Amino acid sequence: MSPRSLPLVSVVTPVYNNAEHFAECIESVLAQSYQNWDYTIVNNCCTDGSAEIARRYAAKNPRIRIHDNAHFLRAISNHNLALRQISPESKYCKIVFADDWIFPQCLEQMVSVAEEHPSVGIVGAYGLQEVGAGASRKHEVVWTGMSFPDNLFSGREVCRRLFLEKTYVFGTATSLLYRADLVRSRDAFYNESNLHADMEVCVLLLKTCDFGFAHQILTFKRWRPESLGTLTADLYTTIAGHLYNLVTHGPDFLTKEEFEGLLHRRVAEYYNFLGVSFMRGRRDEKFWEYHKIKLAEAVGGFSRVRLARAILWRLCKALVSPYETSAKLREMWD
Repeated sequence: MSPRSLPLVSVVTPVYNNAEHFAECIESVLAQSYQNWDYTIVNNCCTDGSAEIARRYAAKNPRIRIHDNAHFLRAISNHNLALRQISPESKYCKIVFADDWIFPQCLEQMVSVAEEHPSVGIVGAYGLQEVGAGASRKHEVVWTGMSFPDNLFSGREVCRRLFLEKTYVFGTATSLLYRADLVRSRDAFYNESNLHADMEVCVLLLKTCDFGFAHQILTFKRWRPESLGTLTADLYTTIAGHLYNLVTHGPDFLTKEEFEGLLHRRVAEYYNFLGVSFMRGRRDEKFWEYHKIKLAEAVGGFSRVRLARAILWRLCKALVSPYETSAKLREMWD
C-alpha cells in the first residue's frame, strides 16, 4: 500500500528554546514507519537556536513547514495556535513536544487502532517517562491501566474510571493521537485558563466518542526543570486539576449520588493534602495562594477551619501512630 493511500496525519511541534533536545524530536518524526504525514513546527520566538535547527530540517524535507509567531505566546495558547496549523486534508493529528520524542512505530500503531474503530476520537499508548536528573535519573513506564488485549474502550467508562478510581491514561499531548475533525471543531482546542487543559479536553471529547489504546510504549517524555510539567509538579496542581474536572464534567458521567459522595471525598482529600503540606513545612505564598484560588473556584471558597481540622487530625495520628503517619506523609508528598 502506497503512503498516499493511507490517512494523512498532521504532526505539530510547538517549540520555545528547546535547542538541546529539539533535533532528537524532529528525527523521531522523520524515522516513522508510517509515511503519510506532514509536519509543522511552530517557532514561539525562540532565541536559543531552535528556529535555526527547524529551518535546517525544513530545507531538506518538503513535508516540514515552519510557522513563526509574530509575538511570544504562553504555552497553552501556543499549543492551540499549533493545532490550528494542521492540514485541512488530515484525518488525524498529533502533537510532539520539542523536548520529547516518539518511537518509530508510534504513528503506525496509533493510526491502526483508530482505523480499526471509527468511533475512536483519541488514541493513547504506554509512555516511557524520564524521572529526575543527573545521577538520580531513571525511566519508568507510565499511563497503564487499560485491560490487555482490548484496544477499544467506551469514552464514558474511561472517564468514569478517571473520576472514581483515579485511573489516568491520557498522559500528555505527546502521548495521544487526535481525530483531526474533533480538533478543527474547536477554535481553542485547549482551555487556556486551565493548566491541565490536556486532561480536560480528553474528558470533553470522550463525552461523544470512544478511546483507543495501543498496548506498546510509543512515546518518550523528558523531564526538564523549566518545563510546564515541572511547574505543575512544584505547585502540586494535579489535585486542583482533578477537582476542577470533577466539578465541571463529573455530572455528565456520574449519577447524582456518585457525584455528591465523590465530591465530598475529594474535597476532604484536598484539605488533607494541604494539612500534610503545612506539616511538611510548605509555607511559600505562591503555593498557598494557588490552592486557595482553586478551591474557591471549585467549591465556592477556602476554609481555614477545614485546614485547621486536617492539620489537627494529622497531628493526632502522628501521636498515636508515628511510624505509620510518617510513611503516609512520605507517600502523599511523593
